[in-house]
Amino acid sequence: MEQKKITKKFWIKLVSAPILMFAFAYAMVPIYTVFCEITGFNGTTGRVETEQQYEVDEQRKIEVSFFAMTMGGFPVQFGPKVNSMTIVPGKFYTTSYIAKNNTDETVIGQAIPSVAPTDAALYFKKLECFCFNRQIFKPHEEVEMTLRFVVEPELDKRIKDISLSYNFFKLEK
Repeated sequence: MEQKKITKKFWIKLVSAPILMFAFAYAMVPIYTVFCEITGFNGTTGRVETEQQYEVDEQRKIEVSFFAMTMGGFPVQFGPKVNSMTIVPGKFYTTSYIAKNNTDETVIGQAIPSVAPTDAALYFKKLECFCFNRQIFKPHEEVEMTLRFVVEPELDKRIKDISLSYNFFKLEK
């Protein structure tokens, strides 16, 4: 029985495969993020830079519910100031979330938004949001964080309820 020789070419292929797989997986994170921002996939919301004028149908109403969660190890109480509001698509609205650091240390966090149903995410646009930047909470500080948004009138008329949820993650300094 003859043994096959393991060549240098074989070793290069063997070592290259996991390196290329790792590089591909690493590159997928920013690609996926951009994809979600463009398509609204996975409940990712959009952003508007200015308060533009939309055609408004005063008869059309949508209930927007607000939710908040924190990841384990995030020592900040976090919740919406109001649990829901009835809105008219095309009009801008302002609400806020309240956060309170219950520790003796400064805590840094980032809020990640999600909209359901996912079909609504593409039409839920934020003008101002605490989720745009990381938040720094001083010891025992309570902060009111503003959210200014619009639901674009192009939203499917069958959608009558939208849920906006934020999940706060702790960041290292």
